[in-house]
Amino acid sequence: MNLVPHRGCGSAASCCLLLCHYLRALNISELPESSVKGRGLRRGEETAAAAAEPDRTGPEPDLLIFHLLPPDAPADARRSSASERSLLAGTTGTMMTLLRKFFVAVAVVSCILCIYVLFLNLEWTSPAVPPIRNQQDVTQRTHSSSEEPKELPSRQNNHLKLLVSTPPTKLLPVQNVKQANKSTGVQAAKPAGPTDPPYIGDSYMTETVSLHTLCPDGIRARVQNSEFRERFLEQIPVLQSLKHASLEQYERLRRYPGTHGWGGVDYNTLVETLSVLNTSANREMLDDWQSRSNTSRCRRCAVVGNGGILNGSKKGKEIDGHHYIFRTNGAVTKGFEEDVGSRTTHYTFSTNTLMNSMRSYSRYGYSRPPVSKETRYVFLPDHDRDYLLAKAAATHTLVERGPEKNQDPKKYFGEDVSAEKLKIYHPDFVRYLRNRFLRANILKGRYRNIYRPSTGAVMLLAALHTCDQVSAYGFMTPDYTLYSDHYFDTKYHPVAFFANHDFRLEMKLWQQLHAAGLIKLYMRQH
Repeated sequence: MNLVPHRGCGSAASCCLLLCHYLRALNISELPESSVKGRGLRRGEETAAAAAEPDRTGPEPDLLIFHLLPPDAPADARRSSASERSLLAGTTGTMMTLLRKFFVAVAVVSCILCIYVLFLNLEWTSPAVPPIRNQQDVTQRTHSSSEEPKELPSRQNNHLKLLVSTPPTKLLPVQNVKQANKSTGVQAAKPAGPTDPPYIGDSYMTETVSLHTLCPDGIRARVQNSEFRERFLEQIPVLQSLKHASLEQYERLRRYPGTHGWGGVDYNTLVETLSVLNTSANREMLDDWQSRSNTSRCRRCAVVGNGGILNGSKKGKEIDGHHYIFRTNGAVTKGFEEDVGSRTTHYTFSTNTLMNSMRSYSRYGYSRPPVSKETRYVFLPDHDRDYLLAKAAATHTLVERGPEKNQDPKKYFGEDVSAEKLKIYHPDFVRYLRNRFLRANILKGRYRNIYRPSTGAVMLLAALHTCDQVSAYGFMTPDYTLYSDHYFDTKYHPVAFFANHDFRLEMKLWQQLHAAGLIKLYMRQH
């Protein structure tokens, strides 16, 4: 800051200095009789004392008057003169005191005015600020430090430039971090969609997905001629892999909780888990398609829910006739093979729903997930316990921490469980399903963070994105009140609705997908 004094301040300061010198010149004090006595001088010695006084600015008044009396003056004259001198000295001293006080007051006021004028007229020069070129610059600066991802409406897939910060260095000492951070060709893209609040997160990863299919009339061909064309993203990854776990993507996805992001999952746990699930089998839903001995060009998938509509349906053989059979949660098959079949190629669950199912449905014969050579286990992660269980299962070790600490994964997935049998849904995919297919009104309220698509809904929509033909069984239909909650119920139980799912919205979606010819939904004929 450069200070520039006002032009008039110099003259004001000069006046102040002149006043100070003048006051100093007037600084003469009276010496009354008491002060003379205080010096220990006798009256006869006062003249000599005055004469002996060193050079002064001027004689004090009482000494001057006293000096005018001749030495031989009579005593009466001296006494009379002394009285007069005392009276005159007192009067003069009082006047001089008042005069000094007056000039002091004038000097103080003058100095204050001078200082006021000085500071009032100071001019300071600030550093030059470069002009902002346009309003866009302001917008970019405002959003660059935003904690929430920036949403950019678009009608086509655009590459996103995600402004993220590097996580703390304590996250780095993981053996495979360098491999995770290498350039993988995975790009963050913004698909078509409306402008949304940041917590919706309608921005997703895209990558080249090879489905190894030659089906001429698959779902991907039909979706282009349906009402779902604008919602459907062909290049979104359904499953996670190590190449997705870069520091940039971790920063982006850690902002979303539960199944929709990596919130609550530390970077080391994420990378360590995906490092042992890093084969092509972990990245592809139908990983054994090319090794299967069949002549079909279209991959047919049956997705089996647990709805009571399947009780007495006798659809078991039809279900088992598909190439792939997806099941979820309390998938009781023993004793119900005629209605629901016996095969399971893909079992979708979260660690939480698995433990709840084992507790709730044990009386119906459910003790653990289906186990077979062709069964794959697809985690729907909503907590770090899912990553910990997957890592333990892949490495044949005990769960290292959390609610399942020291548990052996073999008791859930069998003795032959291997890393190639394990898959984990990508949080972008689950959030995409919520935002594009199952956007419930609860997302507008204070409880938006507890909502997610049901496990069965994620399973069915994942099949829609990976299979050529999809048949859905045991899902909610408009006549759901006619059936018990589950096909294995021994007596009627009405369908239970929960705050974290919107079953009616899901039911409406199944009807729309069925009407569009994208799925074949099993409905009872009345």
